[in-house]
Amino acid sequence: MTRRRPGQPRAAWEKSRAAFFVALIHVAPIVAIVLGIQRRDWIAFAVFYPIFGLSATLVLHRYFAHHSFATSRTLQAVMGTMTCTMFLDPVSFVGKHRLHHRFSDTERDVHSPTQGFWYCWFESLVDEGYSDAEIVDAARDLMRYPELRWLHRHFIVVGLAAWAVVFLLGGFSMFAIGYCLPLAIVLNQASLVNYACHRWGYRRFTTPDQSRNNAIVAALTLGEGWHNNHHRFPRSARAGLGRWEIDPLYGVIRLMAAMGLAWNVVVPTITPEQER
Repeated sequence: MTRRRPGQPRAAWEKSRAAFFVALIHVAPIVAIVLGIQRRDWIAFAVFYPIFGLSATLVLHRYFAHHSFATSRTLQAVMGTMTCTMFLDPVSFVGKHRLHHRFSDTERDVHSPTQGFWYCWFESLVDEGYSDAEIVDAARDLMRYPELRWLHRHFIVVGLAAWAVVFLLGGFSMFAIGYCLPLAIVLNQASLVNYACHRWGYRRFTTPDQSRNNAIVAALTLGEGWHNNHHRFPRSARAGLGRWEIDPLYGVIRLMAAMGLAWNVVVPTITPEQER
């Protein structure tokens, strides 16, 4: 299928930069393993992997994209800055993700598996076919915050600063294993949700797209694999709606609420039959 480009495609230098970044985080860990790694590199991995994982799922997805809960503006700014260490800013992610929901599994979807495995998994990370103006328009509620506008324009500065810190602490091997490897895993987990959860699994709810719940993907992504539930109730802080659909991210949100860091947690009302 030839995918429709509704807006101006990315400039060549932007696509080259994105392609270099995706290639780098996959190749660098292999090079580091060949050259030799140290114990401290795996300690850095143990630190960065949960940071990146929660940044992608809890922060960018459930908080910024869907407003599943509320928090303070200060913590919002901290979380937004945290996501930029992955070279992902809230405005860009939110705009693309909302376009995915708006046009899910159509030619205008930013990462539909109907457009092929390669596009869904990798190519959409380089160029999803929308202009920056269209992406920003889909996330205009975030643009009212000056700090989020700054992060949108300068997320590369934050990302490069994170690179510099890791290099200063442990050189190339720590950068490759402590930074690149966990980021590569998290990006591939996101692509796994995008691809597998629109192809394989069961449908608890009738939705206009092909979203599905996949227990294996849910286990690998802290609950993001309950994708059909999510497409039916996108604002829900709880993706695992069935009694056996374990959702660790919802547990983290509940913990934040208990600590006074989150409030107005959105949870849908479903029937007992739907909960089975």
